[in-house]
Amino acid sequence: MTLGNAELYRLKSDARRGLLENDLILQRFFERYGSQLSVEDGKVLSQLFALEDNDLMDLLIGRKDSVAGLEKESQDDSFKAVLQKLRQK
Repeated sequence: MTLGNAELYRLKSDARRGLLENDLILQRFFERYGSQLSVEDGKVLSQLFALEDNDLMDLLIGRKDSVAGLEKESQDDSFKAVLQKLRQK
Protein backbone atom coordinates (compact mmCIF):
# COMPACT_ATOMS: atom_id res chain seq x y z
CA MET A 1 0.00 0.00 0.00
CA THR A 2 1.45 3.37 -1.00
CA LEU A 3 1.54 6.44 1.20
CA GLY A 4 -1.26 8.95 0.91
CA ASN A 5 -0.67 12.60 0.06
CA ALA A 6 -0.91 13.72 3.70
CA GLU A 7 1.64 11.16 4.89
CA LEU A 8 3.99 12.00 2.02
CA TYR A 9 3.71 15.73 2.79
CA ARG A 10 4.48 15.06 6.47
CA LEU A 11 7.56 13.03 5.54
CA LYS A 12 8.79 15.72 3.17
CA SER A 13 8.34 18.30 5.92
CA ASP A 14 10.20 16.11 8.41
CA ALA A 15 12.99 15.65 5.85
CA ARG A 16 14.04 19.31 6.00
CA ARG A 17 17.37 19.24 7.78
CA GLY A 18 20.06 21.54 9.08
CA LEU A 19 22.69 20.16 6.72
CA LEU A 20 22.40 21.12 3.06
CA GLU A 21 23.95 17.81 2.01
CA ASN A 22 21.15 15.88 3.73
CA ASP A 23 18.54 18.13 2.13
CA LEU A 24 19.94 17.52 -1.35
CA ILE A 25 20.04 13.74 -0.92
CA LEU A 26 16.52 13.62 0.53
CA GLN A 27 15.12 15.92 -2.15
CA ARG A 28 16.54 13.68 -4.89
CA PHE A 29 15.11 10.62 -3.11
CA PHE A 30 11.59 12.09 -2.95
CA GLU A 31 11.74 13.17 -6.60
CA ARG A 32 12.63 9.61 -7.64
CA TYR A 33 10.58 7.50 -5.24
CA GLY A 34 7.99 9.73 -3.55
CA SER A 35 5.02 8.38 -5.48
CA GLN A 36 6.12 4.76 -4.93
CA LEU A 37 6.72 4.81 -1.17
CA SER A 38 4.91 2.20 0.91
CA VAL A 39 3.64 2.57 4.45
CA GLU A 40 6.60 0.46 5.61
CA ASP A 41 8.99 2.81 3.76
CA GLY A 42 7.35 5.71 5.57
CA LYS A 43 8.02 4.06 8.94
CA VAL A 44 11.68 3.58 8.06
CA LEU A 45 11.99 7.19 6.90
CA SER A 46 10.39 8.43 10.13
CA GLN A 47 12.98 6.50 12.11
CA LEU A 48 15.78 7.97 10.02
CA PHE A 49 14.43 11.52 10.31
CA ALA A 50 14.44 11.20 14.11
CA LEU A 51 18.24 10.95 14.00
CA GLU A 52 20.64 13.81 14.52
CA ASP A 53 21.80 15.41 11.27
CA ASN A 54 25.34 14.03 11.48
CA ASP A 55 24.16 10.49 12.21
CA LEU A 56 21.76 10.68 9.29
CA MET A 57 24.54 11.95 7.04
CA ASP A 58 26.78 9.05 8.07
CA LEU A 59 24.07 6.61 6.97
CA LEU A 60 23.22 8.45 3.76
CA ILE A 61 26.77 8.59 2.46
CA GLY A 62 27.64 5.08 3.61
CA ARG A 63 30.13 6.07 6.27
CA LYS A 64 28.15 3.83 8.63
CA ASP A 65 25.58 1.08 8.16
CA SER A 66 24.05 1.54 11.60
CA VAL A 67 23.92 4.16 14.34
CA ALA A 68 23.14 4.03 18.04
CA GLY A 69 19.45 3.49 18.59
CA LEU A 70 18.81 1.81 15.25
CA GLU A 71 21.02 -1.27 15.53
CA LYS A 72 18.09 -3.72 15.40
CA GLU A 73 16.14 -1.80 12.76
CA SER A 74 19.17 -1.56 10.47
CA GLN A 75 19.06 -5.34 10.06
CA ASP A 76 15.52 -5.30 8.63
CA ASP A 77 15.17 -5.80 4.88
CA SER A 78 12.84 -2.80 4.59
CA PHE A 79 15.39 -0.56 6.33
CA LYS A 80 18.17 -1.80 4.04
CA ALA A 81 16.03 -1.26 0.93
CA VAL A 82 15.17 2.34 1.84
CA LEU A 83 18.78 3.09 2.75
CA GLN A 84 19.98 1.63 -0.55
CA LYS A 85 17.57 3.90 -2.45
CA LEU A 86 18.71 6.90 -0.43
CA ARG A 87 22.35 6.14 -1.29
CA GLN A 88 21.78 5.93 -5.05
CA LYS A 89 23.57 8.68 -6.93
